[in-house]
Amino acid sequence: MSEVQPARTITAEDEVVDLCRDLIRIDTSNYGDHSGPGERAAAEYVAEKLAEVGLEPKIFESHKGRASTVARIEGEDRSRPALMIHGHTDVVPANADDWTHHPFSGEIADGCVWGRGAVDMKDMDAMTLAVVRDRLRSGRKPPRDIVLAFLADEEAGGTYGARYLVDNHPHLFEGVTEAISEVGGFSFQVNEQLRLYLIETAQKGMHWMKLTVDGSAGHGSMIHKDNAITELSEAVGRLGRHEFPVRVTKTLRAFLDQLGDALGTELDPENMDDTLAKLGGIAKLIGASLRNTANPTQLGAGYKVNVIPGQATAHVDGRFLPGYEEEFLADLDRVLGPRVKREDVHADKALETSFDGALVDAMQSALQAEDPIARAVPYMLSAGTDAKSFDRLGIRGFGFAPLKLPPELDFAGMFHGVDERVPVDGLKFGVRVLDRFIDQS
Repeated sequence: MSEVQPARTITAEDEVVDLCRDLIRIDTSNYGDHSGPGERAAAEYVAEKLAEVGLEPKIFESHKGRASTVARIEGEDRSRPALMIHGHTDVVPANADDWTHHPFSGEIADGCVWGRGAVDMKDMDAMTLAVVRDRLRSGRKPPRDIVLAFLADEEAGGTYGARYLVDNHPHLFEGVTEAISEVGGFSFQVNEQLRLYLIETAQKGMHWMKLTVDGSAGHGSMIHKDNAITELSEAVGRLGRHEFPVRVTKTLRAFLDQLGDALGTELDPENMDDTLAKLGGIAKLIGASLRNTANPTQLGAGYKVNVIPGQATAHVDGRFLPGYEEEFLADLDRVLGPRVKREDVHADKALETSFDGALVDAMQSALQAEDPIARAVPYMLSAGTDAKSFDRLGIRGFGFAPLKLPPELDFAGMFHGVDERVPVDGLKFGVRVLDRFIDQS
């Protein structure tokens, strides 16, 4: 009679892909209002997975269907400040007809998990769940308390997620001084001897704004010199073509120094075209950290083809570098001209922290243990994350969602793009690094 073999313990690497696929299959599209499905189903899924391993997660609903899940893991030394790992469960919408594989199928193809949220950011949500479940199943406490937050509404500014919790339930984050989250820790291969891993230490500030021009209404057949559409279109055209000046922040300077060292040359931020051409899938991210930006995204005017409207509007996505908000707004008004009324739809600050300390050392050490040619370097995110809300509580945030990527993958193009996907091997690498990072944090 053969001997019965003990059941093999499920590891984080075993679970992470299925967790990621499950989360992708939960449609949490965020349309910027309450017309989407909301995050409640994802919040309940996360809560169930955490409860299965002994945690007591709580779900907080800020508006019907707009839900976040928070839990705390007790650490070995509860006198130490706590660490937070946060991620958002909402995603931007996707049109299935544009995709190779359905955006909410979580299909595996070509060595990747495909779907909306695969990199933004249900991959990190899955890695966090997988690592936490593995550690709790095996009785491995973290060195200090860890707060887990799976948040609603990040894609529309966090009003119904992180900002709601910070304003209404700040006790959840008591003792937390540092946090990690999305859009950092991903690789860029310089050569066979060096792979850079970009750690997000800064974020641009935001001014989503509405532009309005008032004119005189009239008949479309008449000569009309006070046409609101014409005036606004000219202003939007000027803004869309305007190139803001290069500004060297401390994060950009640190990144260029590290990259220049890796490439064996001194990099001039005023002459980056050749350098950006060598950066492949991260060129868009780095290029946007050189200067302020303002991109027109929506236009609106009129209700009938033969009626000249009395008003025209446009929306602009404006982003400013840390320390350059006043310059940005002054440049906007100069370019737009006196006829254009500008008002904020949503505004948020820029963030910048230094690339030092024990937490940064833990990131570098965890990466090198899994990838001997790894070097962690700081960079600035051109967008923003929920770290801005948590900064209101004095929590120092980093982007660290570790992924080793194939050099040919257009990683920046995955964010909000068609055919978003994350390598299976990258997810498994990520859980190994994240587990080591927690041990050393």
